[in-house]
Amino acid sequence: MKLILAQGNPEPEYTASRHNVGFSILNSLATKLEAKWTDKPKFHAITAEVNIDGEKVMLAKPTSYYNETGTTARAIVDFYKLDPTTDLLVIHDDLALPFGTIRVRRQGSDGGNNGIKSINTYVDPIYTRIRIGTHNELREKMDDVNFVLAKFSTDEVSQLEKNITPQSITLIEQFCSGDIDPASYKILE
Repeated sequence: MKLILAQGNPEPEYTASRHNVGFSILNSLATKLEAKWTDKPKFHAITAEVNIDGEKVMLAKPTSYYNETGTTARAIVDFYKLDPTTDLLVIHDDLALPFGTIRVRRQGSDGGNNGIKSINTYVDPIYTRIRIGTHNELREKMDDVNFVLAKFSTDEVSQLEKNITPQSITLIEQFCSGDIDPASYKILE
């Protein structure tokens, strides 16, 4: 079994924020696969079970805040006896990467991302990550918190729907089939 865990905040006011891009991608994948979300309090998450390329996969959106998602990762990894080095994929925003960039990494530091810091505290930091770039010209005019909690522009939402989300779903499918390689993808020029 594989676990695809997205970083994000559970409240509706964060739905279209940069910090919730991982939730948005998982919602699109769940819709594509006609999966139903279920509240799982023991995991501190809303989950959906799907099958991708013959592999049982749990999609998870933590119900804790972004900075506390390590408890969700640990609870699911322990319950299903998963090996994070091969079975865990985390999708999150990255304000250091330009909007339109997707980067796949198998391990690494938290890079200042408090959600990743939480997961690294509860789970060994050797797991696969899909980092979705959110940096744009507004980044220089706002502090980190206001920037990541701000909504995407109309043009960015369009690019997410047309280009970034489909590419991210392809990468999730590659992870599930064991065929994902660390790389950077410049989706928009």
